[in-house]
Amino acid sequence: MARHVELNPVSHLTIGAIGVPGQRVFYLQGSQGNTVVSLVIEKQQAIVVANGFEELLHDLQRRYPQAQRDVTESVWMDLRLREPVEPLFRVGNIGLGYNEDLNRIVLVAYELVEESEEDNADAVSFWATRAQIQAMIPHTREVVKAGRPICGNCGQPIDASGHFCPRRNGYHP
Repeated sequence: MARHVELNPVSHLTIGAIGVPGQRVFYLQGSQGNTVVSLVIEKQQAIVVANGFEELLHDLQRRYPQAQRDVTESVWMDLRLREPVEPLFRVGNIGLGYNEDLNRIVLVAYELVEESEEDNADAVSFWATRAQIQAMIPHTREVVKAGRPICGNCGQPIDASGHFCPRRNGYHP
């Protein structure tokens, strides 16, 4: 039977990574009181979440400008992962939404399961303010950028041990 964990509202919401570039594990983490939920995500999912949040915030600002009051000024938030990081599950699908009555954004993360078991996938809902989401977007992009540098020729990551660039036929280090 599928579990659904609801953190409404979150006191902490972040995306972070643990490990050395090229071997990092990305996490989506939120907490409410003493309850901390960590989920394993892919690097691409982190990028998609940041872009999706940005688009959603622009849309909300246009559609609900009166509800903008919680984002009027920048607030410092500790966006580091909280220890210990013990993942509940690996994320397969992510959904974003907005509740006008609560003026909160919701991120729903669903467990990665086989297609035949989708009805039994666990889920976690993270309910956050616009200010929390606004702070999370640049933080997430910085976490993603902190990985390996990208080759200007082929667009592939460059390992610390070296890089074989197919566009240069392997010549020139």
